[in-house]
Amino acid sequence: MVKIAIEEFLNMLPAVKHSPRKFLWSSYDPEGDVLYINFKKPSHATDSELTDNDIIVRYDGKQIAGVTILNAMKYKKKRILKWGTRATRKG
Repeated sequence: MVKIAIEEFLNMLPAVKHSPRKFLWSSYDPEGDVLYINFKKPSHATDSELTDNDIIVRYDGKQIAGVTILNAMKYKKKRILKWGTRATRKG
């Protein structure tokens, strides 16, 4: 039997619940230590911004399409990570 830590996945529930579209897809690149989170599939970005804390917020028009978290393991111990300086984009 394969053992998985269900609690780890259940800890993601608040993130899914508060995501822009109530869905998320993610993947992690251990070599680059990069976490990719998409809020829609397919995920197409028309614009992006790099925040001061190594997070790339990707936009599709005025909506957030996803985030890319660089150096992701440094956030492992932090419970709250703020991103997206603009909830909706102007123009």
